Amino acid sequence: MPIYEYTCQKCGNQFEEIVSSSATECPPCPKCASNDTKKLMSSCRTRTGAGQTGARTATSSSGGGCAGCSGGSCATCH
Repeated sequence: MPIYEYTCQKCGNQFEEIVSSSATECPPCPKCASNDTKKLMSSCRTRTGAGQTGARTATSSSGGGCAGCSGGSCATCH
């Protein structure tokens, strides 16, 4: 099961939960127990080459850059 990031709209706590991808509701906040939580957009980390890591989006088949710019020069790629 994937790990998702959430934020609590009531107390501002950010937390991670292992949740089934078929779940339709966000889990309650572990700090204040509020059900007013929202899933955050997460970036993924990949390992490239000689132990380097970097947050990247999916690369295009034309090489270089992310699917959004395909040139490697937008803020999402770097």
